[in-house]
Amino acid sequence: MYGVVEPQSGENFFREISHLDTQCFQEFLNDFRRAYPEDLDIIQLDNGSFHPTSKLKVPENIILLFQPAHCPELNPIERLWEQLKGFLGWEVIDNLDALKIKVRQILTSFSEKTIKDLTGWKYILRSLEVANI
Repeated sequence: MYGVVEPQSGENFFREISHLDTQCFQEFLNDFRRAYPEDLDIIQLDNGSFHPTSKLKVPENIILLFQPAHCPELNPIERLWEQLKGFLGWEVIDNLDALKIKVRQILTSFSEKTIKDLTGWKYILRSLEVANI
């Protein structure tokens, strides 16, 4: 599951793609660009091996912002992933298809307000304000 969130509004964009690799990340970026063709978006990322690569063609309206290593608390979406995992923690799921369905159900149950509450940490919002973003 790939996703981005806007911590000030809770707006979000998720895509289920088959793998966690450069090719699938490229597909995600292209889908995101098509969904928001007129916006300039900053996507904060960890330093996963599939993120910083010379094979990646970042769309012109997307800026990738890499956070320091081992600092998930700096990335707003990490709280959302943590919440998602919390819902799955005690689930017994029979197969991958059932897991995919459950993840989709959980993500679609999150309202923009819930996502804003999870990801809009005061220091993140203050940083956006100072940067005039």
